[in-house]
Amino acid sequence: MSDKYYLGFDAGTQSVKVAVYDEDQHCLAMDTAKTHLAYPQPGWVQMDVDEYYRLIKQCMASCSRQMEEKGWDVKNVRAIMGDGIICGIAGIDADGNAITPYVNYLDSRTADDVEALKAQKLAIWGKETGNAEPNIMFPAMFARWFMKNVPAWQEKGVKFVHNCPYVLMHLAGLKGEDAFIDWGAMSGWGLGYDVVQKKWSPEQLDILGIPERYMPRIVKPWDIIGRLCEEDAMETGFPAGIPICAGAGDTMESMMGSGILEAGRAVDVAGTCAMFCAATDGIIPELSVPGSNLIFNSGTLPGTYFYWGMVRTGGLALRWFKDIIAREEGDDYYGTLDELARRHQPGCDGAMFIPYLTGGNGDYPNVRGTFTGLTLDSDQGAMWRCVLEGIGYDYMEITDRYRKAGIDLTQLTITEGGSRDELWNQIKADMLDTKIVTLKVAGGAVPTNCIVAAYAAGDIPDLKQALQRQLEIKATYVPDENHTATYRRAYDKRENLLKALNGTL
Repeated sequence: MSDKYYLGFDAGTQSVKVAVYDEDQHCLAMDTAKTHLAYPQPGWVQMDVDEYYRLIKQCMASCSRQMEEKGWDVKNVRAIMGDGIICGIAGIDADGNAITPYVNYLDSRTADDVEALKAQKLAIWGKETGNAEPNIMFPAMFARWFMKNVPAWQEKGVKFVHNCPYVLMHLAGLKGEDAFIDWGAMSGWGLGYDVVQKKWSPEQLDILGIPERYMPRIVKPWDIIGRLCEEDAMETGFPAGIPICAGAGDTMESMMGSGILEAGRAVDVAGTCAMFCAATDGIIPELSVPGSNLIFNSGTLPGTYFYWGMVRTGGLALRWFKDIIAREEGDDYYGTLDELARRHQPGCDGAMFIPYLTGGNGDYPNVRGTFTGLTLDSDQGAMWRCVLEGIGYDYMEITDRYRKAGIDLTQLTITEGGSRDELWNQIKADMLDTKIVTLKVAGGAVPTNCIVAAYAAGDIPDLKQALQRQLEIKATYVPDENHTATYRRAYDKRENLLKALNGTL
C-alpha cells in the first residue's frame, strides 16, 4: 500500500464528508456529519458557515483516530483539498470571521431584487458570464442583500466567501483580506465576472453595486493557499504544516469524478440539489437566453465549461418524504419505500407530485409542493413513486432544452447519493429516454478532491489522465419505450396543472 495520503472533504447542503485516500485511491478513513438548515421566514433558508468549519474539524479528528488505530501514519498526508456549494456565500470581517448568515441556492429572499434587475434586460450578463439574466440562486444577489440588510456587514464587512474557502482559510489561519475563490467556483456567482477570462468584471460589479474590494482573489483549485495551522492541527490530530489547496465547487468536482472531462458528456449530480449538467466547449447562444432556467459555469480543468439545470428540491424532497411523511429517520427505509413503489406502474395511474417545497421557479413562481390525483389506492408506495417521478419531470424539461440545442444525451452518468437507488435510476432512464450508467467508484467529489490534492503535491504529473483511470462502469439502465411514452403523455398534462396552480395563488 502507498505511503502517500491525501485528505479531501465535501461541504454539502445536508452534510459534510471527510475522507483520506492513498495515491492508489484506497479509502483509509472516512466520517460524515449532518448540517442544519434554518427557515427564519417563508422563502428564507440559511445556515451557519462556522458549523461547516466545526463539523469538518470534527470529521478530520475522527479520520486521524481511525488512521492511528489502523497503523497508518497521519504524517504521510501530503495535501488537503475540499469542495463546497457553488451558489452560496457569507460575509466576513477583517479577522476572517462570518458576520452574516450563510445563504445558498435554496433561499428566495432576493426574488424582488432579481425581477428588478431582469427588467433592465442587460446583454452583458449573457455575453460575459453565459447567464442571460439574474437568478435567485446567484451569490451576486445574496451579496446585494447583505449590503442592504445586515448592519454588521455595513459596519465591518471585508469579503464575501463561499463555504469551502471559508473552511480552508480557517484551517490555514488566514485573515479576511486573504480570502480567495477558485476559478470554477467563481462562476457560481452567476453574475459579476468574465467566465472566459476568469476574472471579476468591473462593469458588471458596478451595475450590481458591489465594490470589487469585497470580492475574493481568484486562484487555481490546486494552488496552495496556506498550511494547516498549529491550533487546528492539535484539534484534528493531523500534523501542522500540511499544504492546503484552494478547493473547488462541488458540481465541478463531481463532474470530473464522473468522467465529464470534455464537451458532449453529461452527468446528473444527484445530491440534495439535483444538478443536471452537460459539458460544452463554451457558451451556446441558444441556451444562454432569458427564460432558459439553465446556469452556465466554468469547470475545474482549464478550458472546460458546462450548463446545468437544477431541481432545487431533488434530494431534499426525498429526505422530506422519508423523515416527515413516512416518519422514518434511518436511511435504510429508502429501500423499503422503493419496494413499495415497485407495486405501482409508471405514471402512478395519473397521480402526481409537484416538488416545489421551497417555492416555485422559472415560469411558475407561485407554485408550491402538491400531491394531486390521489385515490383510495394511493398508499405510501404510490406517493413515494409520485415523488420520484415528480422530480423526474423537471429533469425532462431540462433534457428537452439540451436536445433542442443539439447536445447529445444518449448516455447520462449519475453520481452522488442518488446513484445508489436502482429504482430511481431506472425511472430516470425511462423518463429521459436515455441510457443511464453509474460508476464503481461513486464517491463523487471527495475522492476527486484527493486526486487534485495529489496533483497539487506533485505526486501525479497529469491530472486529466489520473481522473480517467478511475472510471469503471458499475451498472447500466436502458429505457423502456412504453414507459417513456407514458411519461411523455403525463409530462404534457403536467404543464397544464402547473399553469393552473400558478394562477390560483
